[in-house]
Amino acid sequence: MAKKGSAEERDLVHKLWERDFAAMRAPASGGATKKPLPDVVAGNGKLYLAIEVKTTTKDKIYIDFPQIDALCEFSEKFGAKPYIGVKFKYTKWLFLEPEKTPRTKSDNYKIEKDFALEKALEIDEITGIDRQMKF
Repeated sequence: MAKKGSAEERDLVHKLWERDFAAMRAPASGGATKKPLPDVVAGNGKLYLAIEVKTTTKDKIYIDFPQIDALCEFSEKFGAKPYIGVKFKYTKWLFLEPEKTPRTKSDNYKIEKDFALEKALEIDEITGIDRQMKF
């Protein structure tokens, strides 16, 4: 799974470079450090993005709340907009703002494929290329 996840992160980084964002994977994200680091960081001098990447072959993704708390902490210190980047099998990249993402009773995050397809933003929306936002 980690191998597939890193390949998806590289794919996202490539797509951000195509949109004139400098982007990189943060290889120390996850358990390698106690510092709050997202999976991908990108910026173009005007807009900065911090993205926690999740991919699955299933129809829902569960994320423990400390991961997203760390994403938000990093984003606040760095001046970046935090996003949860999700890629379900056979879909394009979709991005959710943490504060608009459903949570479980135990305060973790639960992203269902149908919800993401309806409510999530696309890459051109988070990079400012396409200003049409979903509500």
